[in-house]
Amino acid sequence: ALVSDPDSARPYPPSIGTRDLLDAVVQWFGRRIGAVLDDTQVGACVGTKELVTSLPQLLRLRNPGRDTVLYPAVSYPSYEMGAILAGCRAVPVALDADWRIDLASIDEADAERALCLWVNTPGNPAGALDDLEAASHWGRARNVPVVSDECYIEFTWAGKPRSIVQHGMTGVLAVHSLSKRSNLAGLRVGFYAGDPDLVWYLRETRKHQGLLVPGPAQIAGVASLQDQDHVDVQADRYRQRLDSLIEVLAALDLKADMPEGGFYLWVEAPDGDETALCLRLAEELGVLTTPGKTFGKGGAGYVRIAAVVPDDSLHLVRMRAGLT
Repeated sequence: ALVSDPDSARPYPPSIGTRDLLDAVVQWFGRRIGAVLDDTQVGACVGTKELVTSLPQLLRLRNPGRDTVLYPAVSYPSYEMGAILAGCRAVPVALDADWRIDLASIDEADAERALCLWVNTPGNPAGALDDLEAASHWGRARNVPVVSDECYIEFTWAGKPRSIVQHGMTGVLAVHSLSKRSNLAGLRVGFYAGDPDLVWYLRETRKHQGLLVPGPAQIAGVASLQDQDHVDVQADRYRQRLDSLIEVLAALDLKADMPEGGFYLWVEAPDGDETALCLRLAEELGVLTTPGKTFGKGGAGYVRIAAVVPDDSLHLVRMRAGLT
């Protein structure tokens, strides 16, 4: 990016994103999702973790009469932490037997106090696909913004990629990152899209926090969004790794199903002892995993395995499992 535009690092970049980046985001939504947006409905963020953790603070400023963040009970820990950092109530929402968010379980008293409802599809850690249409209807009926973390959208295995903005813009926000899509975590480039009133509010408040994606990173982000080939190659790679890891686990008499999306396997531990399974996988295979309780109390008894190791390392794991 610096070679193509050496002056891009000199001026302050616009907090909302450069014109080129916003255009690239709009065009990506059209090509990939079939959603028609304009540049009043999108904005840039410094990766998505900072947006996840700062959003409750900004929403509370917008609606001081509410104090609650709803989030999936087994999920990315930053949803809960964002609520805590904002001094809000963090209320987990139950998941069903397939690890999808159970909207019917939400107490209406909590809904009345809710600043937002987080959904995550494909989900981390279990890889489930939520019913985004139902979530958007739930939020509109209660005047609760529904924020859909869609960072793993390009790695949807059960059907086509899906976004909450396919079900209308009012009251929703989709959050995306190039960290997962393009393996560009170090660039810290993300974007959000949805309700134009909410997007405008975030643009106006976030600029005072100094949340700026560096100019060269935005140029690289444009190039990334305009190229689908590298994403498809990586998606094929993840799918093959997941298949291979499922075979490895089967060789150890452990069962894992292909997730509906994402690049994680969500494995039930024998006798519910996730610590023992983590230790076993480390000692026998040299595989480091994440205990399920990291993602909430409901994740106890499970282990998350990320299919992110290089292929040569995975080959070594297969050899240790007795596979060729």
